[in-house]
Amino acid sequence: MDYHSLKNSLNDFLGRYTGEERRPVFFDIDQIRPELRVLELAFPRIRMEADNLLQWRVAMPRYHEVHPPAWRISDSTRGRWNVFLLELLGYRSKRNQNLCPETSTALQRIPGRLQAFFSVLDPGKSVPIHGGPYLGYLRYHLGVNIPKDDPPLLRVHGREYVWKEGEGMIFDSTWPHEVVNRCLRPQVMLIVDILRPLPLIPDLINRAMLWGLAAPLYAYKVMQRVEKYSRDLL
Repeated sequence: MDYHSLKNSLNDFLGRYTGEERRPVFFDIDQIRPELRVLELAFPRIRMEADNLLQWRVAMPRYHEVHPPAWRISDSTRGRWNVFLLELLGYRSKRNQNLCPETSTALQRIPGRLQAFFSVLDPGKSVPIHGGPYLGYLRYHLGVNIPKDDPPLLRVHGREYVWKEGEGMIFDSTWPHEVVNRCLRPQVMLIVDILRPLPLIPDLINRAMLWGLAAPLYAYKVMQRVEKYSRDLL
């Protein structure tokens, strides 16, 4: 069985514990991962570091340049979706973390984190409807730099959320979702993927899938692309 077939089989297995088609769309941070509140407390420093990245015009790859399967939602003539990856399944970008030390320090206080990156949407860049590939994690968003005039909208499985600066939220990104963005300046979010809470046995299987298989087969390659992108700029 190859990696993708195994992932699909695990999705079927984990679906028994997540509610399948009745699983929630949005989650209460304080019930799921209250440690994420540290990011809201650190928001002024996180915002400062994100603003510096834009002010210094730090080059960032488009999402599909480090994660090729995302080309359908990332590659577009109507603006860029750039990412500034800090860590993924235990692999870290030293260069990126050195540019964002306060953000990286705050992230260290969050157990069960799988991935963390800044997401930067160009003015008017929307993200077409899509769904995440795996049920084993949930996605956290922190609004970092959000335009106040006609702010971007996240639509998930028929429900809507409008980002606010300094506010965090968690949702199940395996549901079909899209970003509708008509604003005239960049939008910046901090995105953190966390382990989905599960009973003991499926939790152990999920962890084995993520750190035992996805880390060497997927995360390592992504971080190699991140590092190569940085080297090519020198």
